[in-house]
Order: sequence, then structure tokens, then C-alpha cells
Amino acid sequence: MLPANPAKVAPTYASRREIFGWAMFDFANQAYTLLIITVVFGELFTTVIVGDRGDGFRLANFLWSLALALSYLMVVLTAPLCGAVMDYRAEKKRFLLISYLATVATTAMLYFVEPGYVVAGLLLIILSNYAYSMGESFIAAFLPELGPPSALGKISGFGWALGYIGGLFAAGFTLMVLGEATADNFERIRWVGPFAAGFFLVAALPTFLWMKERGVPQPHAVSYRRIALQRVRSTFTELRYFKDLTVFLVSLLFSMAGVYIIIAFAFIYGAQVIGWDESVRNIMFIIVQITAAAGALGFGFLQDKLGAKRTYQMTLALWVIAIVSIWATPELTDWVNSHYAVQWQAQYVFLVVGCLAGLSLGSNQSASRALVGVFSPLEKSAEFFGFWGLANKLAGVFGIVMLGILQTLIGLQASILLCVALFVIAMLICAGVNEQRGRDAALAWKRSA
Repeated sequence: MLPANPAKVAPTYASRREIFGWAMFDFANQAYTLLIITVVFGELFTTVIVGDRGDGFRLANFLWSLALALSYLMVVLTAPLCGAVMDYRAEKKRFLLISYLATVATTAMLYFVEPGYVVAGLLLIILSNYAYSMGESFIAAFLPELGPPSALGKISGFGWALGYIGGLFAAGFTLMVLGEATADNFERIRWVGPFAAGFFLVAALPTFLWMKERGVPQPHAVSYRRIALQRVRSTFTELRYFKDLTVFLVSLLFSMAGVYIIIAFAFIYGAQVIGWDESVRNIMFIIVQITAAAGALGFGFLQDKLGAKRTYQMTLALWVIAIVSIWATPELTDWVNSHYAVQWQAQYVFLVVGCLAGLSLGSNQSASRALVGVFSPLEKSAEFFGFWGLANKLAGVFGIVMLGILQTLIGLQASILLCVALFVIAMLICAGVNEQRGRDAALAWKRSA
């Protein structure tokens, strides 16, 4: 929630309108995440465009994971370079606009991907997800400018919560108008790409109308490429000074590997392992968005009271419980039915698990973004959030490729336990982060800059 009176709470707050404009980008881009990556197009690609080749969809799942991994690898190679240029030339808003327009164009073109057009589908997912993922880093780089470190938790949580509300609007239209991701319904559901693109295009307009570019451009005597390489080299050296940010980014690498697996495969898991009906899938749409919004808002306020590190670790523990529950859903359902003489279906038990996953998803992503904001000097925010994007997407490459290979060997249900190991490792690494020391390092850099 926005501060009641920014002028009295702290002089460093941006205006209500600017914070809202920043958060609207989360509202807008959730249509892409939800409809293209998490739910509709992922299921459409694996079950219809590629289809079952007699292998239980293992090839289709592997190709889907390959497309996402390649797009994330492209982010790994370019996000820090773009962040360095954005800081040096004060062009965060310009770079954000380019990524936004590229996402809209390539997502709209998914309409032309028909059953059997596997290469075209792969190419457009790689390009659209790359542009979308770069935009995630670019918009996050504005966060440290919106308020003091003590308020970044609730500002970040407000953005994530608004994003999941945007997902509800996008999902509502899809459920009522476009229907299910099946071959019989292909002529309607193929419009999911143009709809997600149009939603993003319109809903993100307040971001570009109200967000301010506060940086001061430096002299531009050399090429962007030279600026980027010089700045990134110097930042790698300076990261030794920002020890706690560096350790946290390593922890984030493991935690986000697990998160990206869930984002990419949760609804595919529901279709292939749980075998849910369309009505149950539709209910899960809504449950995940509501609980994720509640998690982002609730943990955002909690973070400003308990501290960002402690809140982040709590969200990882919640993830471990959620993943074990996802894996155990079929067996747990059978056990309950045999011991208590009831006839529950696994798909309805899975809805309860969806509540845990939604809470984990919203809270974890909000907490991690805010913690990077706390550790980032304003003068290097775009650059550091470029490294945040690098850690996020390197995690995507690592996690999704591992899951893609693992599920070809042992199946999707057993492979999901990989996420438990990733979240536990992230918790252990994060134990070495000293939040106060990280805050002090960012403040000291501001004074000396």
C-alpha cells in the first residue's frame, strides 16, 4: 500500500502517482507471464503444437524448457551490459520502452504458430521471453528511487500484488472468451498471444506517462559497447565491496531456479500428472493470482518490520512445504481415500496446494527484489539490477534445463523434488548475508560518490 502522506513520512518518497505508474508495469506484464509462460501457451505448445510423440510429452516438455533456457541465457549475456549503459547515460526509461514494444510485437505474433509449427513457436517464445525478461530488470532498476530502504518492501510488494491483480483480469478474459488449451479449441485459444500483447500494450501506458528519469547522463565520448564493458568490469571489481549483495545474488541464483521451474511447469504438471479438468484448471488460475497478491502485500509489510533477509528466508521455507505438497498430491489423495472411506480427487487436493504455491510465489519474488534495492546505491541501481536480472535468468537456464533433462529420465512428478534441494541451498547461502552491513555499504557508497 502507498504511504498516506509521502511528504511527511520521508522526503525521499516519489509521488503516489509515480509509484502507481511504476507498479502498473507489474500489472501489465503479468498477462505475459501468466498467459504465455505459466498457463495457456505453455500447455498449448507442449500438448498441441508439439504434442505427445508416444513419450508422455517428454520431448515437448524438453523443447519448452530449451526455449525458455535460451531466452534466459540471452538475458544473462546482455542484462548487466544494458544496466551499465542505462546508469551512465540515464536511459532507463528508453531501454524499458524498447523491451516493452519488442515484447508486445513478438507476443502478438504467437497467433501464427499452428500445430506442427514447432520451430516458429520456439523462436517466438525465445524472443518474446527475452524482451519481457529484460523489461523485468529495467523496471526493477527504478525501485531504489521510489522510497527509502525502510519502505522498499511494501513498495515492491504493492507492485507484485498489483501484478497479480492484473493476472486476474487477464485470466478472467481468457476463461470467459478464449476457453481451454486444446486442439479442438485451437482457433479461439490461438488469440491468447494477441490478447496478452494488447493487454500489456495498454495497461503499461501509465508507466511511461508518470515515471521519471532521475539520472544525469555522463559525457558520451565513446560507444555504448565500450561504456558497457568498462562499467561492468569496474562493477565486478566493486562487488567485493558489496559483499552481502554478492552473497545474496548467489542465494538468489538457487532460489529463482526453483521458482522458474514452477512458473514454467506448474500448469503443465496439473495437466500431465494430476490430470485435472478444465474447470479445476480455471479455478487454479484464480487461486494462484489471489494468494500471490496476498503474499506479496502481506510479506511486503512484514519485511519492513522483520527485515528483508528474514522475510526472504521465511518465503523459502514456505516454498519447501509447497513443493513437497505438490509432489505428494497423488499419493496423499490415495492415502486419505483408503483410510477414511472418502472419494476425493487429486485435482481438488491440488487446489489446496495451489494456495501454498501462490503465497510462496508472490512473497518470495517481492522480498528478493526489495532486498536488492536495499543493497543498491542509487548511482548504480540499473547496473546492480542488471546483475539481479543476470542471477534470475541464469537461475532460469540452470533450473529449467536441469528439470527438462531430469523429467526425460524419471518423469515430471519425481523431477519436481529438485526444487526442494534448490530452496534449501538458497536458505543456507543466505544465512551468510548481513542485512545491516549491506545497507551501510550502499549508504557509504552514496556519500563517497
